Amino acid sequence: MTVHKSTISTKDDSYKDEKYSYVKLPPLDVSAAFPQATPASVFPPCTSDYYQFDDLLNAEERAVRLKVRKCMEKEVAPIMAEYWEKAEFPFQIIPKLGALNIAGGTIKGYGCPGLSVTASAIATAEVARVDASCSTFVLVHSSLAMLTIALCGSEEQKQKYLPSLAQFKTVACWGLTEPDNGSDASGLNTTAIKVNGGWIIEGQKRWIGNSTFADVLVIFARNSSTNQINGYIVKKGAPGLTSTKIANKIGLRMVQNGDIVLEKVFVPDEDRLPGVNSFQDTSKVLAVSRVMVAWQPIGICMGIYDMCHRYLKERKQFGVPLAAFQLNQQKLVQILGNVQAMLLIGWRLCKLYESGKMTPGHASLGKSWITVKARETAALGRELLGGNGILGDFLVAKAFCDLEPIYTYEGTYDINTLITGREVTGIASFKPASRSRL
Repeated sequence: MTVHKSTISTKDDSYKDEKYSYVKLPPLDVSAAFPQATPASVFPPCTSDYYQFDDLLNAEERAVRLKVRKCMEKEVAPIMAEYWEKAEFPFQIIPKLGALNIAGGTIKGYGCPGLSVTASAIATAEVARVDASCSTFVLVHSSLAMLTIALCGSEEQKQKYLPSLAQFKTVACWGLTEPDNGSDASGLNTTAIKVNGGWIIEGQKRWIGNSTFADVLVIFARNSSTNQINGYIVKKGAPGLTSTKIANKIGLRMVQNGDIVLEKVFVPDEDRLPGVNSFQDTSKVLAVSRVMVAWQPIGICMGIYDMCHRYLKERKQFGVPLAAFQLNQQKLVQILGNVQAMLLIGWRLCKLYESGKMTPGHASLGKSWITVKARETAALGRELLGGNGILGDFLVAKAFCDLEPIYTYEGTYDINTLITGREVTGIASFKPASRSRL
């Protein structure tokens, strides 16, 4: 039998047109597709403070909580699922975040708010309660980059950079991690060579949040003369500097993590951070930022509880709300208990820091334990929402994924436990034995 090509082509084209007519249709709005429960774009009220933790806060801390909560629920909740799905950052919210006056956190002067550690932690949690990506954006900018300049910079550097950063008129990132050096950050390979009038920086950084659009990049490099780690302020657009977005992340998709390549980047002497003369100097920054990172999963789990609490009352099966079933109540209460324990450990961490008693082991145990309980909490929330537990529209799926990078960054769960283990035993176990006995 003879088959004419023109006939095949016509049939194929017809099939393609028919198939693509469905593919090109926009999805139903979630409220129309699933009207029985309210999506997270209309954020649920906060119902997670079961042990009345708010009583432990002073008036300033409560005020910070309320203003951040209001902004996040109004400005970010309606758009977060869309931008998370696209893996794009909503730049239009930056002025809104700037108006909250939380950037710079505990830094005093230079236009910074000078908040207590507790107030800064509360702000971190309230941002993360609605969207983890936004909280990471703020944390990298504020508790890493700005704090490094505040603790390790010269007076001239503080006056030059901090006021603009405090208002989010400029954005900063913090470059420590490298392709070959993650947990072993002290072994970094990026080099700084002294030349007339400044330094030549050569190397590569990876996983650097905000780096694709940052105006100010705080970069750590090894001084080729002393072999010690130094810190440098690199400006956006410096010759030899490139930053490209890391694609295909499953979590914190709105955060623009980047690969930074520095090819003979010149940094003038006035942009060398005088207070960074060894890797140990980074611990002054990491001590505070690790506390703030511990408050991210606290906030995320507050949001998970709030969403599940509302969803179980709205969603009905077998003629009754899901909240009527014993198994669902048990899981919801387990989530609630986790949130109470996480809040109290986070609060105690803040008080230890404010009293000068917090150790690296305290901060590391807080971050590691809170993140591992947060993963458990997200898994329970995902179960409670059934099929909608895999949709970003109902928050929990997004939170489930966003917790994964938080579980890893600022020290993995394992590394943080080893920091605490070293402190309580007096024995460091980070590196394997040089020789095996087998």
